[in-house]
Amino acid sequence: MNLGDSARFSNEGIKLLFWIFFFLLCSSQEARPFLVKAHEALVGATELRSLMLKMKGEVATAEDRKLAPPGVPPSFIELGRLWQAPLYEITLNFLQEKPTGDGGPSIIHSKEQQVIPIFDNLVHNGTKDDLEAEFLGSQYVIPRESCFYMSDLQQIHKMIPVKGDARFHLIVIDPPWENGSAQQKSRYPTLPNKYFLSLPVQQLAHRGGALVALWVTNREKLRNFVEKELFPAWGVKFLATFYWLKVKSDGSLICDLDLFHHKPYECILLGFCEKEGMDPRDLSRFSTVQDKRVLMSVPGDYSRKPPLEELLLEYIPGTKPARCVELFARDMRAGWYSWGNEPLHFQEMRYFQKRDADDV
Repeated sequence: MNLGDSARFSNEGIKLLFWIFFFLLCSSQEARPFLVKAHEALVGATELRSLMLKMKGEVATAEDRKLAPPGVPPSFIELGRLWQAPLYEITLNFLQEKPTGDGGPSIIHSKEQQVIPIFDNLVHNGTKDDLEAEFLGSQYVIPRESCFYMSDLQQIHKMIPVKGDARFHLIVIDPPWENGSAQQKSRYPTLPNKYFLSLPVQQLAHRGGALVALWVTNREKLRNFVEKELFPAWGVKFLATFYWLKVKSDGSLICDLDLFHHKPYECILLGFCEKEGMDPRDLSRFSTVQDKRVLMSVPGDYSRKPPLEELLLEYIPGTKPARCVELFARDMRAGWYSWGNEPLHFQEMRYFQKRDADDV
């Protein structure tokens, strides 16, 4: 289980949101039978369901303790479209530890600030601790050893590392697919499918190859587009399909499996990006990816996805730790690159709670 927690901060929502129950099924039947079987396994795991309910109570208690945010966080999407976008800056607050000088264990924390452009710029926290950042009066958490590049789709090429061995072993992509539900809720702008054909997946992939994990809805038309047009355009070969089955904190499904317009699951299509001259041992590792795996978790805020790195780690080629990037990211993970037009969306301080020194 990966809770996505940071060193000095804990994400209270993630504690419940990303409780993952992973179930392996090797079946050639349609999705419904093995999704039902996986859910039955969760229902039978009484200790796990008890823990899920307990975690729900802890999250609710933590939420009650939080103060309301001082204002509405800025819309990165809207600000990024303004002509003034290159002028906006984010303040990074680095903590430095200094001994007190009396020989005792006490530590004095001094703050060093760095002010840099927030748009079309690689913002990097190279320290081994989380840091707090400020932008237009709102506070954000930048995870340890992570960075983000906030831009529109036209600027994505600027974040491709120059050296092939500095590129990525795992590429997670969560595109804003055209979706009537997303447009109706006005949560974020969507793009026509053809726009995603230009994503530089080959250029982002490590010279030793890369595992690609693509989030898709359960629409058959979209699946066909990915397998027949999108993956070939990216130079990606299809490997397997994983399913994210959404459940409530008591273990029940968020809705019936047989609803016509709304399904309680989404799909993750896995593929590999093969590079010329890659190690045959890394290539053979891709063949071990097992099809039709089901992960279950309690969904959180709209469009937020559970983390996948722990589930995919065994298949990622190359040396560890793996270099990972998420495209169209709306949050960040320690050690990862994040690109999108709002990668700080779920990094706003109200989603986090500071840990006590003993917990750290």
